[in-house]
Amino acid sequence: MHVRVAMYYNNKDIRVEEIPIPKTGPGELLVRIEASGICGSDVMEWYRVKKAPLVLGHEIAGEVVEAGKGVDRYKKGDRVVASHHVPCNTCRFCLSGHHTVCDTLGRTNFDPGGFAEYVRLPAINVNRGVYFIPEGVSFEEASFAEPLACVLRAQRMAGLRPGDTVMVMGSGIAGLLHIQLARAMAAGRVVATDISEARMEAAKRFGADAAIHAKQDVLSELRRLNDGRPADRVLVCTGAKSANLQALELVERGGTVLFFAPTDPGVTIPLSINNLFFRNDITLTTSYAGSPADHVTALELIRARRVRVGDMITHRLGLAETAKGFQLVAEAQDSIKVIIEPQR
Repeated sequence: MHVRVAMYYNNKDIRVEEIPIPKTGPGELLVRIEASGICGSDVMEWYRVKKAPLVLGHEIAGEVVEAGKGVDRYKKGDRVVASHHVPCNTCRFCLSGHHTVCDTLGRTNFDPGGFAEYVRLPAINVNRGVYFIPEGVSFEEASFAEPLACVLRAQRMAGLRPGDTVMVMGSGIAGLLHIQLARAMAAGRVVATDISEARMEAAKRFGADAAIHAKQDVLSELRRLNDGRPADRVLVCTGAKSANLQALELVERGGTVLFFAPTDPGVTIPLSINNLFFRNDITLTTSYAGSPADHVTALELIRARRVRVGDMITHRLGLAETAKGFQLVAEAQDSIKVIIEPQR
């Protein structure tokens, strides 16, 4: 038996091909994919193309169709989401709460990838990276578990506290998730930036108190909105060098800048040791991926409608339209979240 996949060659060359259906071994699961979100990292061509051809897609939700020998927690018919990268849970990094820098994390993945009709989950993923979809949560809503888990970890790393003023730079899907989560976590003020009027409107729709065009005098406008002060937490959700530089000007003394989005290769920014650190006690940090616990929390936030992920979906496409989906995400114009539904 063969299954259809969207094979990635580059951002403008994604072909529907057929490959043999993955065989399920001991401890493994075969999952029929019902929804698979396109992540901004999927369209980072400089990073992806060197590994092509391959099947991308890591924001998945589906139904178990086969459980391998020894699997007793999951059965045929269960609705699940899964982590594509999972930690070992035993190394010094995992034991100190830094699961996402675990060596095992980078060596684990789906077979073949989420933009496929069926995916095999290796035994290690089944053991520590499969989660039941709560009742009342759709497959497409559940596919947000992975990106929301990343956002949860990031805000924890940034030390976000109730009452904080939060500046979210970049109002694409990551920025909008940060806005909603910051609001759910009782941030005092949430202010967003973007260069797109449509995304600025989306930022306000999803909970930002105000949205500032990134080409304006952002610091002056932020001070006007925030009792004369900069932001306690600045979350940079764009890889633009200008935004990364601007973020250093927008953070309050004793505050934190968290760089959530990767830049193009080789991008650097100058730092003043005295002004940023010695005098102003600024923390610069970053975050990648999410822990298993973050995935569980993300699903609960989705179930409780504390984060309204369903309202973020602007496009639902079949597997044959994956190339169109990549184009929409890469252009970052009139799309917020694009979901591929391989069974269509």
